[in-house]
Amino acid sequence: MVKSKKQMSEKIKKIFAVSILFLSFAPLFPQNSDIRDELLVTKDIRTAEEGLAYEEFRRGIQAFYRGSYNDSVLQFEKALGYTPEDNRILEWLGKAYYYSGLEGTALQEWERCSSLGWGGLLLKNKIEIVKERRFSFENDAIEALYTEAGSYPGFYKGNMIFSEPVSALANNNGTFWVLCYGSNELLLFNINGSVIDRITGPLNGFDHPLDMIRLSSGNILVSEVSGNRLCLLDKKGHFVKYIGKKGRQTGELLGPQYLAEDFRGNIYVSDYGNRRVAVFDREGNGLFSFGSNAKGEFPGLKGPTGIAVISDSVYVCDDLKGIIYEFDLSGNFRKKIVLEKTFKRPESMKVWSDYLVVADSNKIISVDTLTGEIYENINSGNAPSRLTCAVPDVNGNILVTDFKANEVYVMSKMQELVGGLFLQIEKVDSSRFPEVQLDVKVESRSRNSIVGLKENNFYITEDKRPVSKLKFLGSASDNDYADITLVIDRSMTMKDENSLSLVENAVKDIVQDMGGKGVLRILSAGLRPANEYTGNPENERLFSSKALRTPFSSVVPLDLAFRLAANELVNAAKKRAIIFITDGKVTQHSFDKYSLAETASYLNNNSVILSAIYLNQEGISEETEYLVNNTKGKSYYVFQEEGLSSVVSDIVDIPQGNYSFSYVSAMQTNFGEKFLPVEVEAYLMNRSGRDETGYFAPLQ
Repeated sequence: MVKSKKQMSEKIKKIFAVSILFLSFAPLFPQNSDIRDELLVTKDIRTAEEGLAYEEFRRGIQAFYRGSYNDSVLQFEKALGYTPEDNRILEWLGKAYYYSGLEGTALQEWERCSSLGWGGLLLKNKIEIVKERRFSFENDAIEALYTEAGSYPGFYKGNMIFSEPVSALANNNGTFWVLCYGSNELLLFNINGSVIDRITGPLNGFDHPLDMIRLSSGNILVSEVSGNRLCLLDKKGHFVKYIGKKGRQTGELLGPQYLAEDFRGNIYVSDYGNRRVAVFDREGNGLFSFGSNAKGEFPGLKGPTGIAVISDSVYVCDDLKGIIYEFDLSGNFRKKIVLEKTFKRPESMKVWSDYLVVADSNKIISVDTLTGEIYENINSGNAPSRLTCAVPDVNGNILVTDFKANEVYVMSKMQELVGGLFLQIEKVDSSRFPEVQLDVKVESRSRNSIVGLKENNFYITEDKRPVSKLKFLGSASDNDYADITLVIDRSMTMKDENSLSLVENAVKDIVQDMGGKGVLRILSAGLRPANEYTGNPENERLFSSKALRTPFSSVVPLDLAFRLAANELVNAAKKRAIIFITDGKVTQHSFDKYSLAETASYLNNNSVILSAIYLNQEGISEETEYLVNNTKGKSYYVFQEEGLSSVVSDIVDIPQGNYSFSYVSAMQTNFGEKFLPVEVEAYLMNRSGRDETGYFAPLQ
């Protein structure tokens, strides 16, 4: 039967309307279960429940990127209420739990996804790393065996780059200095091994330099063996002045070798030709020397080489006896750390935590200063080698100079090389779409931030296609300020006038050291933690403890106080920290709602450092110290001899492996309804890491 033109027209309109309706939902129907595919996989026709789930999912992602992790958890839970078998929502729910510090719950969701075939090796690797970290918060032990991750040869394609490297010095931004005995120069390398600066010293040049250290002022001090002097350089390697001269009197040197500095700024030099340790003040004036025979108690130094200072102890290697001696800061002999002939030919000795890292012929050996136990970290084998220096870098590696092989090695733990980098895309800002901004964090498996990476260390794609107009916006390690939240203990033991006065002094010291940079927040930790101030640090120069509104309490839930403080810092500057001011006494029920591990996870996963200032030296609490140690913070005593002047600078100097990028997206957004994938890979020597995420453009 032939239909009229009018009937045909009506039918075409209906088909067209249905087609438009279907196409508008097309982005919601993925074609397979790959991690980059769209949401809601299982059905050809979207139900009302699936549509509602999709809207909640979109809101959950937006809340996540705002740093509102609790809100994102609620949104993802609602979405799962509509489509409980959706693996993508499950994975994002796990991610929200992870950044909330609830790692156990996050692992449950991720393992459920992985068991259903979602996420592939990328998700399995994330699960493995997070599991390892949950039981290894403590800083890396130096006892591990290290292997070569990369090397920088002195000759490349027949051209000499440097000759006879003898010492290395790591910088907080991932670059490092290498001092060269043979070519009489100081080279600055970036993390990829390129020479970015070459220093030859003053007009007359270096005269066979051997060792270098960074002083507390930030300046660099170099020893010159043949010049019989020390050469002071500024932070960029420019000549400042000479210290010492040839001779045997106080302030004079014969063949100075290795260097160290104590907390007062005094400089210790192993004066090999005079068989002693020479000591200078921070201005370079000679003070005294030590190391001679002490009436049978100490046989005297025969060949002093490596030297190091930890707290109030000076450690000195003797290469003729193969031993390490311990002295106090005045040069009085204390004891032998190891037996004679423990070392064959010890050279430099550097500090890593409470360990001494000794370069000894073809080995790098660490020594526990408390027990005297030794651990072999590196062995170059039978190849011609003379290792002269081993120093930890900012990324948890060890930089080793090989004088005879004319190479600089970067040594890493085997598990770090095998496991690769842990990369996380933390935030996507699409508010100015098609311009998109990414915040990326790169760490080792053991939580060490990887700093110093450049644009060429990253590869960013959208749905496997390279992005366009990629810009590297910078890294957090370059920032010279931090946002800081002061959490002031309001327990009853902090109520006396003396404590109130000490709190005021501590706050004023921190305000002064911030120098008007960053944002200062003050939070009172009482029964209910409360914000007291947010703004420019300068406005709190006249801070008064009596102005705090939060009453004192016999119960102080520190878990809630630290969590509230961290909440305010999630969207703050990339360098951010909590400083807890307390007498050290922890009340009952301090960690009832969130455990210590969950609190530490929340801080760590959001790059928040926690440091503590104690009003009472004997009142240090195990709970607070656990959080301090496991977030890379430090503890201070309000009356410590060196004062509190380094608290802020210590926070600023802590490595932060956060990087920012922008690019112009070529993806179709479907009026802001489409889930847009993005992937980031990072490469460093023999290691790499990868993460994948997605976002929504603004609704139109």
